[in-house]
Amino acid sequence: MKVTVAKSAGFCFGVKRAVEMVYEEAEKGHTVYTLGPIIHNEQVVEDLEKKGVQVIHSVEELAEDTQATVIIRSHGVTRQVYQALEQKKVHIVDATCPFVKKIHQIVQEKQEQNYQIVVVGNASHPEVEGICGWCDNECTVVETIEEAKNCTLDTERKVCVVAQTTFNYKKFQDIVDILSKKSYDILVMNTICNATEVRQTEAGTIARQSDAMIVIGGKHSSNTQKLFEICKSECQNTHFIQTLDDLDLKLFESFRSVGITAGASTPNNIIKEVQSYVRHEQ
Repeated sequence: MKVTVAKSAGFCFGVKRAVEMVYEEAEKGHTVYTLGPIIHNEQVVEDLEKKGVQVIHSVEELAEDTQATVIIRSHGVTRQVYQALEQKKVHIVDATCPFVKKIHQIVQEKQEQNYQIVVVGNASHPEVEGICGWCDNECTVVETIEEAKNCTLDTERKVCVVAQTTFNYKKFQDIVDILSKKSYDILVMNTICNATEVRQTEAGTIARQSDAMIVIGGKHSSNTQKLFEICKSECQNTHFIQTLDDLDLKLFESFRSVGITAGASTPNNIIKEVQSYVRHEQ
């Protein structure tokens, strides 16, 4: 059996940076919180918990401890949440991905210039919630082709379009094409992370050339779900797993070639375990 592992699989720059920042803070001996799980990977979150890092889901959960450190994860937060943390007088470590931070700056600036903001992405995703918060939630979130077709904006005002960094690039292009035909004065900022584009393109290529495909990642990971969708569209025998424990090798016995890719929150050791197991058990 031929086993092909995507070169782009695993931690992206923003996630790697955020995880390293949490581990560094955990070594300092003070109370450390992350505002939400630092990444969508249960194994990493559990390991950090063993080191004393606590996950909170709102600023209100914070105890009155000015010596505590609160880490903002790579998804970023709204301006209101950031200000609430400052009022708590805790030590803030901002691990927001620089690419996400750039989107915050764009929507804030364009809102001040009276642009209508359109965010292409999943409205319930933490990254998109954070982006919307930097333009006072005065924006329109579009995730599907149907929503793009039904989107109605003020023709008298300019429009600025940005995207969730992990959004499907092809789908983003399709949505932009629809919005562009509506005669708006439109400014399109392709804010999809380059690493996401590379990962999605490579995953699709490997899936097309493989009899079966394994996509590794957290069940709550948006970018991994998108990888699964892309691979599934190219290779019917695509399987989504979180760890090696989820892998049933009997499903792959009749295949001559298997491709492996992984989401941006998947540690390298899990990818290697799956790769080694598939090769060893063939």
